Amino acid sequence: MTDGGNRGFDLARLLAERGAERYDLHTRHLNHQLPRMLHTLGFDKVYERAEGAYFWDADGDDYLDMLAGFGVMGLGRHHPVVRRALHDVLDARLADLTRFDCQPLPGLLAERLLAHSPHLDRVFFGNSGTEAVETALKFARYATGKPRVLYCDHAFHGLTTGSLSVNGERGFRDGFAPLLPDTAVPLGDLDALRRELKRGDVAALVVEPIQGKGVHAAPPGYLRAAQELLHRYKALLIADEVQTGLGRTGDFYAYQHEEGVEPDLVCVAKALSGGYVPVGATLGKDWIFRKVYSSMDRVLVHSASFGSNAQAMAAGLAVLAVMEDEEITANARRTGDLLRERLAALVDRYELLHEVRGRGLMIGIEFGRPSSLKLRSRWTMLQAARKGLFAQMVVVPLLQNHRILTQVSGDHLEVIKLIPPLIIGDAEVDRFVTAFTSVMDDAHSGGGLMWDFGRTLVRQAMAHR
Repeated sequence: MTDGGNRGFDLARLLAERGAERYDLHTRHLNHQLPRMLHTLGFDKVYERAEGAYFWDADGDDYLDMLAGFGVMGLGRHHPVVRRALHDVLDARLADLTRFDCQPLPGLLAERLLAHSPHLDRVFFGNSGTEAVETALKFARYATGKPRVLYCDHAFHGLTTGSLSVNGERGFRDGFAPLLPDTAVPLGDLDALRRELKRGDVAALVVEPIQGKGVHAAPPGYLRAAQELLHRYKALLIADEVQTGLGRTGDFYAYQHEEGVEPDLVCVAKALSGGYVPVGATLGKDWIFRKVYSSMDRVLVHSASFGSNAQAMAAGLAVLAVMEDEEITANARRTGDLLRERLAALVDRYELLHEVRGRGLMIGIEFGRPSSLKLRSRWTMLQAARKGLFAQMVVVPLLQNHRILTQVSGDHLEVIKLIPPLIIGDAEVDRFVTAFTSVMDDAHSGGGLMWDFGRTLVRQAMAHR
């Protein structure tokens, strides 16, 4: 084949000819409920391009991204350093994935990651966050010789069978049993952890230092105390940093906010990809890896066909270089503090606004029962139909009226989660706070399109029942 490749394939022409069919194609060939949901909410936009923290539609209107692809776009979209790295690695025509050599890029990325990860020694590269968790579960079981892994209520660690077994959200688990024999404990409850450890069959506790569902942080001192308990019973601490890692919370890892915490295994993914090439990584202590890979006969006992591919490794190296050169973690801390403080100042102003919490650029905005009779009756109507409808009522006008993309933090939760690209600054903070204030003013006025939309959501929720 010549350098031109197959001239019968023209990507630009294909998109020009068929791009307008995007929602119909999904309805016919993919998850048919996704376009249905987007049409219902009015989220069925057509975005033409993206850069940094913004999308643009065909009319040239910009949209502020406060979702970052569920945290994948830590550096925003199409960062020039990451793009250049991918062009360079493709142009290099490396002898990639031969399976029987040792390419330099995986070792270089592991070295760079471990430089940010004191007390950890080795890395396994997979392709996603759920694979990183699956790896940690397998390694913990094998290294300890014990079968059971503990997880926290309301946790989210992925949707493949192993990671689903440590997922604390029932809605994701229903209908997929039997799962692995793992056990939930409340986040922060050391007595519950101790009771389970005394049974003698626990390999590890897997925990998000800040839970994505609801944006709940582990109580101060919990991770270190849990680590001490686990080690006393010869069990391991697994930190799931798939969403919180790589600067999201204002430190490289969220567990680093608590002094003395040294997890035995750490899972990362999402932002490490640069938003281009799926990648996951499980970092661990040397003795764990040596036990799993104990002989040449076991050299492939845990592997991934696309793990350590050159494109993913190049993207990861570029991401870490940008994080260091552009001081991304410090920006997440500063901008996150500013955004959280400005939002928290609104709590006393709006009776529907209950709490603002989080760290860095991982922020939860929780709504709650108002005090005034008129608003309380409407709130009660929404709650009776389905918990979480008010938060959805806020998310929709943020997009429709202010061109800001956000998400409800979880099913049946009155919480909006903000996980924007870590590159945002004061201008984006101003835009979001101004828009959010406008939406809350409308909600507290007691009328208007927002409550009309709420009644539509109630009818849909009741019909679904």
